[in-house]
Amino acid sequence: MADTKAKPDKLTSIVASLVRDAESYRNELGDDRDKANEYFDGEMNDVPVMVGRSSVVSRDVRANIKKAKPSLVRTLLGNDKVVEYEPVAEGEEAQAEQATEYVNYVILPESKGYEAIEDALTDAMKLRNGILRWYYDKKISVQVSNHTGLDEDAITQLVADDSVEVLEASQTFETIQDLNGSSILTPVYDLKIKRRSEKGRWVVAAVPPEQFLVHPDTIDLDESPLVGINTRERRSDLVAMGFDRKKIYGIPAVGENDDKEMEEDTRRQDIFKFGDDMPKALEELEYYELYVRIDQDDDGIAELRRLIYAGAIKEEYLLSNEEWDEVPFADIVIERRPHQREGVSVTDDTKDDQKVKTVLLRETLDNLYWQNKPQPIAQEEAIVNPDAVLNPSFGKPIRVASGTDVRAALGFTQVPFVAASSFQMLDYFDKRMRDTTGISDASGGLPADALQNVTATASALMEQSGIGQTELMVRTSARGLKRMFKGLLKLIIKHQDKPRTVMLRKKWVTFDPRQWNAEMDATPNVGLGAGTRERDMAAVQMVLGVQEKLLAAYGDVGNPFVKPQNVSNAIGKLVEAAGLPSGDMFFTKPTEQDIAKLEQMQQQQANQPNPEVEKAKAEAAAKAEKQQQDFQLAQQKLANDRELQLERINQEMALKRYQIEQELQLKSRQSAVQALTGEPMSHVSIGGMPG
Repeated sequence: MADTKAKPDKLTSIVASLVRDAESYRNELGDDRDKANEYFDGEMNDVPVMVGRSSVVSRDVRANIKKAKPSLVRTLLGNDKVVEYEPVAEGEEAQAEQATEYVNYVILPESKGYEAIEDALTDAMKLRNGILRWYYDKKISVQVSNHTGLDEDAITQLVADDSVEVLEASQTFETIQDLNGSSILTPVYDLKIKRRSEKGRWVVAAVPPEQFLVHPDTIDLDESPLVGINTRERRSDLVAMGFDRKKIYGIPAVGENDDKEMEEDTRRQDIFKFGDDMPKALEELEYYELYVRIDQDDDGIAELRRLIYAGAIKEEYLLSNEEWDEVPFADIVIERRPHQREGVSVTDDTKDDQKVKTVLLRETLDNLYWQNKPQPIAQEEAIVNPDAVLNPSFGKPIRVASGTDVRAALGFTQVPFVAASSFQMLDYFDKRMRDTTGISDASGGLPADALQNVTATASALMEQSGIGQTELMVRTSARGLKRMFKGLLKLIIKHQDKPRTVMLRKKWVTFDPRQWNAEMDATPNVGLGAGTRERDMAAVQMVLGVQEKLLAAYGDVGNPFVKPQNVSNAIGKLVEAAGLPSGDMFFTKPTEQDIAKLEQMQQQQANQPNPEVEKAKAEAAAKAEKQQQDFQLAQQKLANDRELQLERINQEMALKRYQIEQELQLKSRQSAVQALTGEPMSHVSIGGMPG
């Protein structure tokens, strides 16, 4: 790594050395990128076309990229929320939710972020690395307007703005009537003004690879001694950026850079260039925006600084030198190379096969052409009109001399068909490309059994094989997008200095990024992966089914497994899997207030008595009371019966005692009478039957 300790007089020389290394590295990769673009466009200069032979090109690079790209873009950009921000401290949940909505629904559409991400993904598949850049574009805008028929009050109000400059003014008089009906002459003014205003906007852009500068030793952009862009800007645009007009117009215009221009021409295919009569304001200058790690304050630690040069890397052409907080670039790769910044592209895996298949296709077609149009064999003296043989046309007769044997005068070569083996080789290379890249028809989300009759098991295996590589591309690309989204949030918080109110879901919502934590984590929403829509929908429906069972088992009040937010999230994923843009058209996402209100209502309903339960309780109470009454009646009856029985026994005993007493008295009288008379008496039994 270069010495990063620099005094002001050595700064430019160090930066120039770093830029030379980066440009040399860029030019080395330029040949590979040129070939990749040519192969993608079907221009194979390394397989020259022979005169009069087939010039067909097998466009396998383009075909494989087009197979994988739809699933890649759908998975990364097809969700309602491309990115979700996550809090890093307690109490930041609301900030993270607002940041998620602001970036997805406001910033990305305004900054053309969707187009930039798609372009970067295409570059990654075709050219190994896609480069994303995010920045705040602040420019001075000038508008010229004409105003007519103004009175003095209107003029005063119009020119009171410091940003307004009067270019032309004229005065005329108009006759008007006052309240009394008298005609008076009133001056009116016509003005031509120029209004200067400063406007800013967030930009997410895919950087063309030939404009990107990075040190050749770089693995991680954050650790690179130099990262930046080298492009061309018009003088007018540089002045609009706020740079000094006199200095900008004193810098020489751009020259010719063969390597860079060749790659740019290949990418853009057609470029319009002015002649020598180009207006001064439209002349282009070399523009360098560099992020360099350099020790300018001489404290022994290299800090990140942003340096802007125009024209060349010279001290007198330095337009800006300021400290910076991060490198605003992100690498997008679909397949990583260990210990390297440069990735692996689909072109790397398929260009050799495309070259061989192109040769095979040309030879196969040449063989077919020769069979369909065999070469004639003719006797010159026997053919009266040889032009009919050399330039044949349908229906044109070939005349032979009188008395000539036609079979001897004219014949055709017999070309054998030797291209049958070519078809087998073409199939072999198609299979080899599938094995090398992992890309098949299923990679684009197309089920394998949609094209041919195969068993369900074979179809599933083919589908998983094709989807697996695309899912790897998605996960690898998402790492680069994560860096971009984190940087974009920091940029928003840095430059938006006041709240902004926008229409969101038919409601006015105010966003104030000044209160947000710039270190919030960002997670690209890759959904369920890169599978087919049918697989995604089946997975979400399975989740919904499990949620339904848990709600039925544990109820919807205080359910420890399923909350209303969980069900809403599952419904949203189901809508996304179905390919619809947003679930808001079909389902209303509950807010925290809605959920709290619903839980309160459910709790109140839970506390209120259930009519059926109350009815059952009443019936049980009545039954218990009746049983109690029956028991009490039975007890009373038993007590009464006992009392009656005791009374009867007592009465019988009293009667028995009375009988015994009477008999004893009778016996005693009889004994007394017998003793007086001396005559025996009849026997009386004590306790016998009365009477």
